[in-house]
Amino acid sequence: MKKLILLCLILIADFQQVQAADFPFTLHKLQSGVEGPTILIIGGIQGDEPGGFTAASLLVTDYEITRGEVWVVPNLNFESIIKRSRGVYGDMNRKFLDIPLNDPEYQTIKKIKSIITDQQIYMILNLHDGSGFYNSKYVDKNENPRRWGQSIVIDQATIESEAFGNLEVVARNAMRSANTKTNSNREKFRLKNTRTREGDKEMEKTLTYFAIKNGKAAMGVEASKSYPTGRRIFNHLRFVEAMFDEMGIEFKRDFQLSARSIERKLGRDIQLVMFNNKIFYDFDTPRKRINYVPIQKNSTIEFRTNNPLIAIIDSAQSFKVRYGNRGFTTLKPEYFDYDNSLTEVPMEIDGVKLQVSIGSMVRVSQNFMIQPMQGRRVNVIGYRKSGQRNESGLLIHKKQISSRFSVDKQAEKFRVEFYKGERYSGMILIDFSNKSKIKAAAKKLMPAS
Repeated sequence: MKKLILLCLILIADFQQVQAADFPFTLHKLQSGVEGPTILIIGGIQGDEPGGFTAASLLVTDYEITRGEVWVVPNLNFESIIKRSRGVYGDMNRKFLDIPLNDPEYQTIKKIKSIITDQQIYMILNLHDGSGFYNSKYVDKNENPRRWGQSIVIDQATIESEAFGNLEVVARNAMRSANTKTNSNREKFRLKNTRTREGDKEMEKTLTYFAIKNGKAAMGVEASKSYPTGRRIFNHLRFVEAMFDEMGIEFKRDFQLSARSIERKLGRDIQLVMFNNKIFYDFDTPRKRINYVPIQKNSTIEFRTNNPLIAIIDSAQSFKVRYGNRGFTTLKPEYFDYDNSLTEVPMEIDGVKLQVSIGSMVRVSQNFMIQPMQGRRVNVIGYRKSGQRNESGLLIHKKQISSRFSVDKQAEKFRVEFYKGERYSGMILIDFSNKSKIKAAAKKLMPAS
């Protein structure tokens, strides 16, 4: 029997580990192995600014750094992101001057401060979505000095720093490069110096001012809320890339830098692994609701994912899967005791016999069969044959499976589940799409710190 190693997303180092109803931020270190400066990119300090936190997440999932290092915190205020709130416990970006010990975000602020002040960090960019369009001159009610959108915000022109201390010059150089990527004058970035130390009491409380007081070059990037999310992300990334160039950080990405291309990527190619590989879903466009999900009895929801904006929320009799501030899908559970003795399954796929690991996805062109296993029951979700409770040993074609039981809207991906008696042993995902037989592994994420 031919042995084939298939996609099996089980390495903890590859995924963000999260518990239900617990939303810690994650730090991802994109390392090149080639000497160069390190930049820290932060998104999601305010949960109602999806351009910033989604741009930061794309750095994690779709960029490769080839010189220097990029550290990314894409979900600093993760609970507020999930709940579509500017700040569940108040404005987190006003807690860096002073924060009471009993503030629910005290530990979060303490932890991000320790990352900001790490000796390896040379520059910090804090990604925001801001109102209107900043202009030092009054143009109209949406473009004037009181607006923040399409601005690069510095607290002062220079700081005492080991590198990049001439903030205004560095910012203007990056802005000049970034602004070549748009023909719209309104969309071009403008520099906004808040002159914080001259008496701006509100800006004294911010993350960037904390950074510069600690000798770190830092600035805010404000994409205008007047644009849809995809356009905001494009604006963030064109400045981030310009700053990479300014600092000598080299990179690759696997998509065209345009708002349209970015929109097509959002919420796609997401893997969700639950309960130590017992449940595995691969999503491009998930159904709004997935029924009959075999959840382990008397346990909290444990999952891993290849995207740092995915969270699962316990909601009455279902589990809501969130992608940032968007609803992604809902899992309707059935509860089982688990059996941990099954690791691989004998299959025949398009006439080829294979051993397939539990928690894998296999491409099927014509048909498949699960070979009979003593003491095991097979359930192909959506397949029915009168009087047949165990669906092993049957040659199954796509047309025999009800499309409404697929996990995706295209009705291409279906679940095959395995049981030992009444105990759930795991699943394999069958993919009838025209994609390659073995899907490329999810990009590796650094473990959450």
